[in-house]
Amino acid sequence: MRFQEMNRCARRGGKIGLLVASICLAAGIAPADGPKVELLWPKGAPGAKGDTPNDKPTLNVWLPPADKAVGTGVVICPGGGYGGLALGHEGVDVARWLNSLGVAAFVLEYRHKGKGYEHPAPLDDAQHAMRTVRARADEFKLKTDQIGVLGFSAGGHLASTLATHWDRGKPDAADPIDKVSCRPDFAILVYPVISLTAPYTHGGSKKNLLGDNPDPKLVESLSNETQVNAETPPTFLVHTTEDTGVPPENSLAFYSALHKAKVPVEMHVYEKGPHGKGLGPDVPGMKNWPAACADWLQVHGFLGKDQTK
Repeated sequence: MRFQEMNRCARRGGKIGLLVASICLAAGIAPADGPKVELLWPKGAPGAKGDTPNDKPTLNVWLPPADKAVGTGVVICPGGGYGGLALGHEGVDVARWLNSLGVAAFVLEYRHKGKGYEHPAPLDDAQHAMRTVRARADEFKLKTDQIGVLGFSAGGHLASTLATHWDRGKPDAADPIDKVSCRPDFAILVYPVISLTAPYTHGGSKKNLLGDNPDPKLVESLSNETQVNAETPPTFLVHTTEDTGVPPENSLAFYSALHKAKVPVEMHVYEKGPHGKGLGPDVPGMKNWPAACADWLQVHGFLGKDQTK
């Protein structure tokens, strides 16, 4: 288990958590209530600048009980402005919620500016995460056409980039995983950064991802409301009117593009709630989005038997 995982254990359980994490670290095992942590690129990530933990993105694998599993998996991209990762309320908490629905969750610790990386490293990691989960669907007890992506804030930008910049696999690739499609079967975007060109873009995410003077064509390409087409996966959008960090116009623009392309889409814009509230458990109105999302997943057949009753 890596040092970052030990820190997360400590945050969940204070001194006792730190003691448990220390024992687990010494023994080389994960805590009972935690995920299995795997290197995303066991042979080294493309463009790696070194051999430190910052150069080694991971997947934290959270599987539901076998008797509850519905065959659906979700790659989770926490937010953090492409300068960090909100692994608690936009990672662990979300994985546990998905597990409660019988959905397997894969929290992606992708490379970002805080680890010394800009584009295309985050997208490389997200695409490879999707390929990896799909390639190992039998192992994870998943259906290959029921694997989606969920992202928050800048992680929502990464998730929407994956939803609009995917390929069906590379037939001549040496790595069998690279032969697998990286198209998500659905996308869940929560207060996402979408546009990098509009007045309402999140400047910090844009700078961390692309630097100070990016190529205008690249900026346009990564303004994902401009990249939607009929093959963009069905999408569920969540935002709040009060969000001043990443204004709701981001979700509105993506909704409009999806609707125009006749892609199935549902959007919930709640009145209350600042940016970055995750599942929003203490925010009136917004706290209902997980239940609404579960209903949406059920409507699209991603929950098997009804888990919302």
